[in-house]
Amino acid sequence: MEKYTEKKRRNQVFQNFVKRYIGENQMDLVKNCNTFLSFVTNKELDKKKLYKSNSCKNRFCPICAWRKARKDALSLSLMMQHIRQKEDKQFIFLTLTTPNVQSERLEDEIKHYNQSFRRLSNRKQFKSIAKGYVRKLEITYNRQRDDYNPHFHVLIAVNKSYFKDTKAYISQKEWLEMWRDVTGNYEITQVRIQKVKQNNNKELYEMAKYSGKDSDYLINQKVFDVFYKALKGKQILVYSGLFKNARNKLKNGELDYLKEVDPTEYIYQIFYTWNKREYLASELFDLTESEKREINSKMINEIEEE
Repeated sequence: MEKYTEKKRRNQVFQNFVKRYIGENQMDLVKNCNTFLSFVTNKELDKKKLYKSNSCKNRFCPICAWRKARKDALSLSLMMQHIRQKEDKQFIFLTLTTPNVQSERLEDEIKHYNQSFRRLSNRKQFKSIAKGYVRKLEITYNRQRDDYNPHFHVLIAVNKSYFKDTKAYISQKEWLEMWRDVTGNYEITQVRIQKVKQNNNKELYEMAKYSGKDSDYLINQKVFDVFYKALKGKQILVYSGLFKNARNKLKNGELDYLKEVDPTEYIYQIFYTWNKREYLASELFDLTESEKREINSKMINEIEEE
C-alpha cells in the first residue's frame, strides 16, 4: 500500500493547486479520489489486486495518472507484440529535446515542437524508415534554474533489416542534424536514439507515464499553473501508421489474445479507507461465489511498475 499512500498524499497537495481551475462537482471527485479501495487477495495473502475504487480520473491527479500509466504501458506492450509478430517489425526509441525555456515561452515552444516534428516526419529519410510511431510530449522542471524542458519521446516501428541496411540506417549524428534543421535551433547538442530490447518495460513506462512528473508539477502553485496551462487539452500520445492500426485493433478487442490470464486464485476481499494521512485496513471478507467468478481467471489489464 506504500505507493497508494504516497500518491494519495500527493493528491491532497494537488487538491489545493487545482481548485482554481475546476467546478464544485469535479472538486468533490478530486477530494474523494481513492478514499475507498477494495483489494482482493489469495489464501496466502501475498498477492493483491485492486478490485474497486472511487477515482476522480483527472489527468493531473497523481493517483489516477499513475494508474492510467500502468494500463497504457500494457496497451503499448500489446501493440508492439502485434506489430512484431504480424508485421515482422522491430523498434527504435528516439528522444528529441531542445534547450530549456522560461515559463512564459513554454506554450509557444510546445507549438514550435509540434510543427518541427511534423516537418521531421515529412522528411524523405524519416518516411522511408518509419512504418508507424507513437509520440509523447513530456515536460520536466529544473528547480535550480526555474525553467522548463519540453521534449518528445518517439517509439518508431522499423523493418528488421533497418539495423544492417547502410542506405536506410540513420545514425545518431544524422538524427541530430535533422532535428536541428527542422527546429532551426543549432544550439541543440544531442538527441538520444536506441534500439528497443524485447520485453524491456523501461521504454514502455517512459512512453506511458503522464507528460509531467507529479514531483515536478506539485512543487508549488506557480509551477503547477505553468504545467496545467501548457498541457490542458493537449493530446498526450499521438499514434501513426502501424501503431494507429494496432490501437484500433486493441480498442476492438482484437489483441485480447495477446493478454495473459492472471493465474492467482483470489478468495478474500480487504477494504481500505483513507484517514487523513494513511489507509486503514478492514478485516478479511470471503468473496462470494459470484464475485470469484467475476474476478478469477481474468486477463491482466496493466503492467506492474518496475
